[in-house]
Order: sequence, then structure tokens, then C-alpha cells
Amino acid sequence: MDQKTNFCGSGEQLKKLKAVIEESRSTPGCLLHVLQEAQGIYGYLPIEVQSIIAEELGVSLSEVYGVATFYSQFALQPKGKNRISVCLGTACYVKGSDKILEELEKELGIKCGECTPDGLFSIDSCRCVGACGLAPVMMINDEVYGKLTKDMVKGILDQYREAEK
Repeated sequence: MDQKTNFCGSGEQLKKLKAVIEESRSTPGCLLHVLQEAQGIYGYLPIEVQSIIAEELGVSLSEVYGVATFYSQFALQPKGKNRISVCLGTACYVKGSDKILEELEKELGIKCGECTPDGLFSIDSCRCVGACGLAPVMMINDEVYGKLTKDMVKGILDQYREAEK
């Protein structure tokens, strides 16, 4: 599934971004700082925001994109209200965390790195959450779910869906 996002930045967000750029412009190597601030303003770095940064700083869009994709702290897609992180570290993987990830993708209709169209969930993977004794593990926001099976996934997601109603 190729995910398309509809970027809807506000005038207030644009004003904040331009203020950050103006404050930072004279500092050599300010691109990283501007990207961090932009992600704080928008929650992620859509191509539209990257284009504004490139134009305002007088650098190429490819340079901005290169920095944004080099550092794992930056997100190019929006994140959901409930951020799911599936541990794919050795202990979790050996105990089937790849199957948990597949079940999440199936249940939510998105792939790892994407956000559901309603903005309720996004899925990412990580290398270790430090709960190896509970493998396989996933986190939703700050809540750790351990000793998971594929059959538990729908029920856990349903709790978040119900809370949203």
C-alpha cells in the first residue's frame, strides 16, 4: 500500500517555522537545528516543509532531504495518536516478533513506518526495548505489552479503538 498524505500546515505553523529559520540563518550548519524545530512544529517533516526550509536557507531540497533521511530521529510520515513500536531485537525476533508485526500490519492495513488514514495508529520497529524477559514485546505509546501472540493483537488494538470513541 503506497501511502499518500495530505499535508495541511497552518499559517501559525508556517509563521513559527519562518521565525526559527530567521533566527538560525546566520549560524553555520543550522540545517539540523532547523529540521529539529520544524519537526517539533509539524510533528513530522513532509516534503512541503522540507521545500520551505530549502528555499529559505538557500540550500537544495536534496541536501535537506539527505539530512532528514540520514538521522533516524526524523519522520517523513505523520505519526499516529497511538505509536506502536514492535521490538525486532534478537530475543523478541527469535520468539516471533516478526509475526506480531505482520499481524499488526494486517489488522491496521498499513506497513511499518506508516500511519492509519484516521491518524489513530502508526507502526514502527525498534531493536530493543529492554524487556527481553517478556519477549516478544511491543509498545503502544509508553505501555509495554509482552509475551505476545498473534491472537492478542486485535484485542489490544480494540482497547485503543474503544478509548477513542
